[in-house]
Amino acid sequence: MRIRSDIFVSALTRRVFSDGGYAAVVAKGSEASGAIFVRQRFRDGLETLYGPAPQAMIGEGERDDRIFEARLTRAEPEAVEALIMREQKFDSDLWLVEIEVDDLGTYLSLTDQKG
Repeated sequence: MRIRSDIFVSALTRRVFSDGGYAAVVAKGSEASGAIFVRQRFRDGLETLYGPAPQAMIGEGERDDRIFEARLTRAEPEAVEALIMREQKFDSDLWLVEIEVDDLGTYLSLTDQKG
């Protein structure tokens, strides 16, 4: 069974804070199953946006895991904001979490980290 979105977001923000980073929930979605987007801000002003990986990229044994893919990588904040706005028009019930860390480490499982 997949962990609830609100619990995943709470754990993510606590882990970032405990490692000395900054995290904030910008938009709260459905507590049980809202899609989660993570906006990573860098010191140089650029940003990366991560969103849920498409189901086709998730293996049978990973159906309960939350796996993310980069939607924009080290882009200008305006481009990230525009993509977030488009996603919110499509799914107004999504979560948006902003984090300020240089390295994601183990905070998210990414599609490019698989096998």
